[in-house]
Amino acid sequence: MKYLYLFILLGLLSCGGGDDSAAEPPPPEPPQPPPTNPDPDPSSPCDATTSEVNWEALKTENCELLSQYGLFVDPSVPTRDPRQPGQLYQLTTALFSDYASKYRFLFLPPGEGMAYHDTETFDLPVGSVLVKTFALPYDTALSGDDNERRIETRLLIHRESGWVALPYLWQGDDAEFTPAGTLVAHQMTHGDQTLEFQYEVPSQPQCKMCHQLSDGTTARFSPIGIKARLLNRSGDQGSNQLQAWVQQGMLDRAPATIPTAADLYDTSASLTDRAKGYLDINCAHCHRPEGFASISGLRLGYFVDHSTMEYGICKQPPGYDGGAAGLDYDIVPGNGAESILPYRMEHLSPKDKMPPVGRAVVHEDAVTLIRAWIDSLDPSLGTCG
Repeated sequence: MKYLYLFILLGLLSCGGGDDSAAEPPPPEPPQPPPTNPDPDPSSPCDATTSEVNWEALKTENCELLSQYGLFVDPSVPTRDPRQPGQLYQLTTALFSDYASKYRFLFLPPGEGMAYHDTETFDLPVGSVLVKTFALPYDTALSGDDNERRIETRLLIHRESGWVALPYLWQGDDAEFTPAGTLVAHQMTHGDQTLEFQYEVPSQPQCKMCHQLSDGTTARFSPIGIKARLLNRSGDQGSNQLQAWVQQGMLDRAPATIPTAADLYDTSASLTDRAKGYLDINCAHCHRPEGFASISGLRLGYFVDHSTMEYGICKQPPGYDGGAAGLDYDIVPGNGAESILPYRMEHLSPKDKMPPVGRAVVHEDAVTLIRAWIDSLDPSLGTCG
């Protein structure tokens, strides 16, 4: 029997049964932490905390919130108190946007200035920022913060790659980047009317319709309002804006005499000057050889001779059927009622409306003025028909 026990013991030893530790698998390796970056920089320039303008973010980032650019002393109030070197500026005549009030500010990089141009947009250095906040009134007869609803702030930033447009929609005390645009329902009182409409915050692609110029081979994005004729007026300090900018080193020069686009409501100016000023700021950025509406052949720039077919006198527009009225010519001198120009200004259907973007209501005073101006034109300027 003792030989049997000895035989079993030898068998177990030969199978390794006498070494329990050898039979167990090695323990798994503990999980290793991810490799660390010796120079971590996870933050965006938009997240920087600063009491100055956030130039780095403006140059490189489309920040989620308008406040991240540090443009205003109180980020929730984009209508006053810009941080240095921001400057409030105003135009001689208004671009109509559903009766919205507009608050415009110019920021130039420290030590940089603009180059003057007689007829076109000033040459603004890389790093420049144009800020425009839109506020819709509840009653067009009243003014002031209590009568306005802040809707959007648009930025035009001159980056190394060119100008970029960034729309921001106001939500409470801050505005959010809204590249796809949106519609905002609004109601206002205008005289004895109640106007209900959808205000359009433009998408980034829509901005190109007004701001992009093309010579057929290359396209460039350009501001609209930074032109001598639209800035030749008193600023918020009482002195002439252009002369003040020269004195501050913001502008290289400004001639003593500068043609000025008259305001729609400036009764001291001639009817022609008021009409041409309105058409220049509201229409000419598209109706020029390099503009979105170049194919129309209609040129409504301030320096275009308004007695010519180029300005619309007895000119038939290509691709437009004249609307329900069956009109034939852009401008029939002496007959505003038979002219396409004011007709399209007073309509809202997509087929007839002009401008095609930027308004959801009719600017009645402008329609009245343009029609009266056409009525005043000498019929001998052209024979239509």
